[in-house]
Amino acid sequence: MTTDVVGGAVGYRPGATLSLWTEIRRQAARRRTQLALGFMVLLPLIILVAFQLDSGNGDDGGGGGEFARLSELATSGGPNFTLFTLLVSAGFLLVVVVALFCGDTVASEASWGSLRYLLAMPVPRARLLGVKVTVALLYSLLAILTLVGTALLAGTLRYGWSPLSGPIGGEITGGQTVLRLLEIVGYLCISLLVVASLAFLLSVLTDAPLGAVGGAVLLQILSNILDQITALGSLRSVLPTHYNDAWLGLLSTPMQTDDLVKGSIAALAYATVFFSLAWWRFLRKDVVS
Repeated sequence: MTTDVVGGAVGYRPGATLSLWTEIRRQAARRRTQLALGFMVLLPLIILVAFQLDSGNGDDGGGGGEFARLSELATSGGPNFTLFTLLVSAGFLLVVVVALFCGDTVASEASWGSLRYLLAMPVPRARLLGVKVTVALLYSLLAILTLVGTALLAGTLRYGWSPLSGPIGGEITGGQTVLRLLEIVGYLCISLLVVASLAFLLSVLTDAPLGAVGGAVLLQILSNILDQITALGSLRSVLPTHYNDAWLGLLSTPMQTDDLVKGSIAALAYATVFFSLAWWRFLRKDVVS
């Protein structure tokens, strides 16, 4: 077979193998993608029904702090209902969904035995990994936007539109309401990069998709537990989940952005390390033996 100067067959173009659109369609056809996105639509509706069935006798005795305050505000309008939906889902549900998309993507191919065939096509390893992580992050973003969009639409249709309210009082009126929601979603996306990168690293290290997904979720839970131990003092600030709730500072007047900046820097640093380790390991991993 005639080859070109780089050792490939005539007409072979590494950039044309496993296109982004091909991988998007492959992942869209998977049942786990459909179920995950479907649940993002279903969750706000479940919360809406729960509020409808609430008899109003669930007095918490005035406790609950910010969560209780946001719960009271949830039925005051679409933006506040969206805010409450984000609050109840950010700590666990979104973590699981992001870990599912990013932890399953490479490990599932390895478990099916199709990874070696993709590399034998041949798809360059760096390109395969780049396409896989890009599509996983796109579906993770789609899941978050689906949740927010459904909550905003359902909440507005049921409760109308009202200014976004903070848990400690004050209102965010006018066009600032939508802008502030977008800022909150943006910060959540940045903080979830830690989960995405860790799950992707584990997906490269193991052939068991459940191990990659579960490992990322368990380590996130462990970080949350350690963050509650005040005896650790300033050591808690290096935990990947320490600034997860910093987006609540966007609801105060004036905005409290110190923790937002620290949280963003920490999340991007963790993500850079985990993604770099994933690339380094996969480029050296024996896949075809």
